[in-house]
Amino acid sequence: MARPQQDRALKTREAIVMGAAEVFDEYGFSGASISKIMKRAGVSQGAMYFHFKSKEDLARAVMNAQPETVIPRLGSHGLQRIVDTTFVWAWQIQSDVLLRAGVRLTNEQDGTGVRDATPYTDWSQILEVTLREAQYDGELRESVDVKQLSEFLVSTCTGMQMYSNAVSARQDLPERTVAMWKLLLPSIAAGRIVESIDLDVNRLR
Repeated sequence: MARPQQDRALKTREAIVMGAAEVFDEYGFSGASISKIMKRAGVSQGAMYFHFKSKEDLARAVMNAQPETVIPRLGSHGLQRIVDTTFVWAWQIQSDVLLRAGVRLTNEQDGTGVRDATPYTDWSQILEVTLREAQYDGELRESVDVKQLSEFLVSTCTGMQMYSNAVSARQDLPERTVAMWKLLLPSIAAGRIVESIDLDVNRLR
């Protein structure tokens, strides 16, 4: 009997997180309310507070769910996987409300009562692991500091999507991501590896 109850609890939690993502995406942290989120998720007050004690807890859950919207869609390895991570992210942020809300909340933490760098550090660590594998396989120049590069990529993509959102509602983000790699790859890829990296962003749309 325990398993069906656990499954229901998991589905309820997922519904709450998705409802919260939709509300945060539309209204931001300040404009969102627990009542709006409960209504959007279709859950009772008891169910809401069983899983989340506050709006801040909900915001953290949405913020920290970002990798779940990207990583399962990847199939490549090494340096190509790093590139593909940014390509999938560039497409997903346009259509995936969970990712988009997570990015918005992460970028708009001032004055919200939520101070959490985990979304940034999580992405950096995910990229660092793959970059170390790429370095081990000889795909990166020996001079590349993979930790520094992973943090640079996170900060660059953060700023790039904000700029893209301002000028095109992120419609040009995939093309901007390709441009970033065309500038960056020659300085980090070893030998002729740069020629083997597929920069066709549309294949991951």
